[in-house]
Amino acid sequence: MARGPDDTWRWATLVVLAALSTAVTATTSPGVVARITQKGLDYACQQGVATLQKELEKVTIPTFSGSFKMKYLGKGKYSFYSLVIREFKLPNSQIRPLPGQDLDLSIKDASIKISGKWKARKNFIKVSGNFDLSVEGISILAGLKLGYVPTSGHPTVTCSSCSSHINSVRVRISRSSLGWLIQLFRKKIESSLRNSMNRKICKVVTSTVSSKLQPYFQTLPVTTKIDNVAGIDYSLVAPPKATADNLDVLLKGEFFRLAHRGPPPFAPPALTLPNDHNRMVYLGISEYLFNTAGLVYQEAGVLNFTLSDDTLPKESKFLLTTKSFGTLLPQVAKMFPDMKMQLLIWASSPPNIAVCPTGLHLTFALDTQAVAVLPDSSLAPLFLLEMGLRLEPLSYCF
Repeated sequence: MARGPDDTWRWATLVVLAALSTAVTATTSPGVVARITQKGLDYACQQGVATLQKELEKVTIPTFSGSFKMKYLGKGKYSFYSLVIREFKLPNSQIRPLPGQDLDLSIKDASIKISGKWKARKNFIKVSGNFDLSVEGISILAGLKLGYVPTSGHPTVTCSSCSSHINSVRVRISRSSLGWLIQLFRKKIESSLRNSMNRKICKVVTSTVSSKLQPYFQTLPVTTKIDNVAGIDYSLVAPPKATADNLDVLLKGEFFRLAHRGPPPFAPPALTLPNDHNRMVYLGISEYLFNTAGLVYQEAGVLNFTLSDDTLPKESKFLLTTKSFGTLLPQVAKMFPDMKMQLLIWASSPPNIAVCPTGLHLTFALDTQAVAVLPDSSLAPLFLLEMGLRLEPLSYCF
């Protein structure tokens, strides 16, 4: 079955979606496959850029200092401080899957405008003022390699490659009667700033991936408690698989008992998704997910139900009494005349769902124990009915 929701989270979360994970996996076959298409990555990139621009407004830029050398005047020192980002644009950015386990993050034609204060000193000469810094044509190309930890199913991400380029840096000096002095070595400052920024961009990208994104992946909740009986495990069973068109995330998709966890006696079947790219995300769910749920609840003994007069509709003409059953089983009415009855129903084996081209085939076995309610409220067994049911097809389209 495949399902394509129309909404996804921002780019970090879509990368993170490739990393939902938990306990040790005994098989490499997934119970659930999440496919993120290029449309999904494009949407995530847009959301990520919007978030990044907001976050950059809060960034504090450290003071930038250096020295200059001028003919006849010798060496001097300068410093740019109280730097504030006024504008940051990312007009062209994209995340693309690359065949293998990589994502390609590219940013082109980005620009940034910064305002602040400056000061310079040469012997006894001290000058200061304000400045505006414009950085144009910023390009970044980074490769993100996705993986997983086999012992835990947690995702991993590393920056496998990075390159950057800055076309130009422009500094405009203002509010200083001696601003002409710094204008004399403005080009040297611009060149120094451009080279320094270019060297630091990839260091920042690599550091951010290793110190923030990767640790964040490791803190993701990787199992969910459903109720007091069961939880669901959606760990990675293999590294995410990237093609030229999409990113496939192979998830365990397994129910487990909270009280006693053990591997199910069956493995997930092969699961394939259609070659469709119209939606952002496709979710393929195999019968393994449903069958592990049935196994867990059946083994926990919660698939049972007691049918009595109190549970029947008030307008029902049928009463659960030995007298009513006496028409079918006269011996019951003779042995326990005019007594109330109960039907104790339980699943004697786990229900099973098979996904077929025609729909869902549901098979389950039920045992029904009929009992008579004695005057002292104790129960007397009457008969046991064993039933095997198969419902087909249940044609549900997703």
